[in-house]
Amino acid sequence: MAHTHAHVRHAPHAAPSEPGWSLLRLSAGARVGLAAVVVAALWLATLAVIF
Repeated sequence: MAHTHAHVRHAPHAAPSEPGWSLLRLSAGARVGLAAVVVAALWLATLAVIF
C-alpha cells in the first residue's frame, strides 16, 4: 500500500539578524548561577508564605 501524502522538505529557517537572549548562549557557570538565583527566589517566596 502506497503512502498517500507526499513528504515535503521545508527550507531551513533563516536565523534572525538580531537574535534575542538565549539560555543556550550562556556559559555553564552562568547557567548554574542563574539557576541558583531562581532557586533562592523560590525558597524566599516559599518561606514568605509559610512565615
